[in-house]
Amino acid sequence: MPLIIISGYPSSGKTHRATQLATYFTSRIQSTSSSSSSSADPRISRLTVRTIDDASLNISRDAYRDAKTEKEARAAAMSAVKRAVGRDSIVISDGMNYIKGFRYQLYCEAKAVSTPSCVVHVGTPIERCREINTRLLLDSGDGGYDTDVFENLVYRYEEPNGMTRWDSPLFTVPYNDEAPPCEAIWDAVIGSEGKRKVVKPNAATVLQPATESDYLYTLDKSTQEILTGILDWQKDHPGEGGQELVLRGGAEDYTVELPTTPVSLPQLQRLRRQFITLNRTHRLEKKRVRAAFVEYLNASWG
Repeated sequence: MPLIIISGYPSSGKTHRATQLATYFTSRIQSTSSSSSSSADPRISRLTVRTIDDASLNISRDAYRDAKTEKEARAAAMSAVKRAVGRDSIVISDGMNYIKGFRYQLYCEAKAVSTPSCVVHVGTPIERCREINTRLLLDSGDGGYDTDVFENLVYRYEEPNGMTRWDSPLFTVPYNDEAPPCEAIWDAVIGSEGKRKVVKPNAATVLQPATESDYLYTLDKSTQEILTGILDWQKDHPGEGGQELVLRGGAEDYTVELPTTPVSLPQLQRLRRQFITLNRTHRLEKKRVRAAFVEYLNASWG
């Protein structure tokens, strides 16, 4: 069942909002279970609510100080979500979730098991987050992020955009709001009036064995061709970031939305490895590999 992705600046109150949502969902499930009405939806009574956060995974705030430990923290969070998402679970991912590419991966994991997802953006202003973080450091010493870590996370935060499919439906919760729009979120991911929310997985997310003998070769070759095209263009157009690069592949054109700063070879190779890992056991149509990889790149750097 649904995956709810909490996103916001550090010390913005994400855990507070996640707790409010968990409390609402649990209460609603219990009220449905105890209802004697013949119209009660039996699938609701089977649901459980689980919140996955850094504390439950023993991830220290200092993990976000170093690129290596941060990568390990994201991998641990992703693994926990993959294990928890299922038919009878409402999973609340209460983590940093501040990178577009990571939210895209979460979206893909949910869609792969035909379950809805949504993003809840905790809209606390930066200055207010900074005040809260400072107070937490003074009060407890371990309740906030060290100042340099906090500022770095704020700088790198990529705000959700409801126009993209992996960030939608998007619910923004202003700081002064007493509670999130719990009922609207319930209807968006569970369904209303007895109508179940159904998600149809697409070719890019359905986990199926690769049956074509040359599938892995095609996956490797096609993604490498995209990388080569990007690197060749950057070499011929130094300093021209933020452009739309049209690459020719077979009978189709693919538009890569390049970031404003040049992308290094190691960055591209890392994204390529991640994409191949995600799709190694997927059965993508050969003609869809390039398009899916370009979509993944565009989502990763926005």
